[in-house]
Amino acid sequence: MAVAVGRGFLIQPCSSSSSPSSFICKDTCKPSLGITTTLWSAKPETTGRCMSTVVRAQQRPTWLPGLDPPPYLDGKLAGDFGFDPLGLGEDPDSLKWYVQAELVHARFAMAGIAGILFTDLLRVTGINKLPVWFEAGAVKFDFASTTTLFIIQLLLMGFAETKRYMDFIAPGSQAKDGSFFGLEAALEGLEPGYPGGPLLNPLGLAKDIKNAHEWKLKEIKNGRLAMVAMLGIFVQASVTHVGPIDNLVEHLSNPWHKTIIQTLANSASSS
Repeated sequence: MAVAVGRGFLIQPCSSSSSPSSFICKDTCKPSLGITTTLWSAKPETTGRCMSTVVRAQQRPTWLPGLDPPPYLDGKLAGDFGFDPLGLGEDPDSLKWYVQAELVHARFAMAGIAGILFTDLLRVTGINKLPVWFEAGAVKFDFASTTTLFIIQLLLMGFAETKRYMDFIAPGSQAKDGSFFGLEAALEGLEPGYPGGPLLNPLGLAKDIKNAHEWKLKEIKNGRLAMVAMLGIFVQASVTHVGPIDNLVEHLSNPWHKTIIQTLANSASSS
């Protein structure tokens, strides 16, 4: 039995140069990259024949085994598995921007998932009378009006996003003296998308950001998972009109009959 691994799978016949009862075969196939396996003839009374199997393995993993990644995705980026079916990253400048955009969305998704699950757990357990997450935006707080909170958030996030964009355009420019009210040393920007310092990297996990490929890979993998989870929570809230903890409790109460399939089927039949 021959098993193909990676992209290439080549079988090449060859003949024995010794006696008819011999199983020795000289392999004439010399692949430049791969593993060679020999399949022998099952009948010793016939001329010894063999099949040379060449298995060419991919040099790096891709999102779909056996698929050639685009040439502009060479595996140097964190989390690069050759996935770009629309060819959005063909332009080098666009690719740099998409990398930063994905990183920011991943971080927002991770923060959002943590906030939704934590507040929903407090609400379901009765520890705090918090609104379900998709109704929290309509709640009016006593300490400030909705308009005031919106303006403050707009100014703070606008300032942070402007600084991030300026650092993307001119890497290192926001770490110069006087660029952030004297707090540049506390932030200690490492490279675009990876600010550090005691404020944003208090544990010092990736001080040498140039060689922190493993940390970058872990972050972007968790961020992608969080983005998918966030999409699932959006759809779940639209269909069930309750929070994720409520959905989980209902599923655990009857795992074989209260699943996403039954939920979608009931929603379709009632609409």
